[in-house]
Amino acid sequence: TLVEVALHTGRTHQIRVHAAYAGHPVAGDEKYGDAGFNARLRELGLERMFLHAHSMSFEWPNGGPFSASAPLPPELAAVIDRLGEPAPKAARSPRAAAPRRAR
Repeated sequence: TLVEVALHTGRTHQIRVHAAYAGHPVAGDEKYGDAGFNARLRELGLERMFLHAHSMSFEWPNGGPFSASAPLPPELAAVIDRLGEPAPKAARSPRAAAPRRAR
């Protein structure tokens, strides 16, 4: 399952720890993940953790917006394809998220 996560802070391992605690560790995560599942994914070509920063946005101190985005890397899209499902179109093409004001 692909999941979109929005972080409000940059805590180390935040996504990985929360996903593992919920019983759905990040694919390829050697520290918090499932060794058997990771081994099966290595057979499909996953050579790293399946985490990708699709987009980020923020406001500069002067209030101006900044947004950047990146498509899903080809090696991750290939793993999804090998699982029998094409990678979602949104994951393949960049789209910058609109910056939000901090709360």
